[in-house]
Amino acid sequence: MTRKPEEDPVFRTRIDGVLDLHAFRPREVPDLVREYLHSCRAAGITEIRIIHGKGRGVLRETVHALLRREPMVKNFRLANDRSSWGATLVDIYPPDVPLPKQRATPDNVSRPQAPSAPVALPGWYRLLQKIFARR
Repeated sequence: MTRKPEEDPVFRTRIDGVLDLHAFRPREVPDLVREYLHSCRAAGITEIRIIHGKGRGVLRETVHALLRREPMVKNFRLANDRSSWGATLVDIYPPDVPLPKQRATPDNVSRPQAPSAPVALPGWYRLLQKIFARR
């Protein structure tokens, strides 16, 4: 007798508000995070922990960029516990609250226009750039 996937405990996943990204490929992360946020909101979970690890911070920045654009995200911050900056805590709007039309993020806030002429950097700063720049 074959079971339907939703009846089989192997296929059933429990959404508990914690998403560990260590087991996923970087290209899978954006869709995974979006889907997880939607699933948590549908389940009434409004406080989410996304574990991205410390490393060089590439995955953390990917997650944060995604969270900045997602309208259901009310707030997010780095975890302030034993994981330090290896996890991000996310607050999302409950399912009964309508989502804002557009998030006020640095991406959609008007910025002052950059000066047309390049700004000359101090010599000490250029020296530090040469010493510590990764190539």
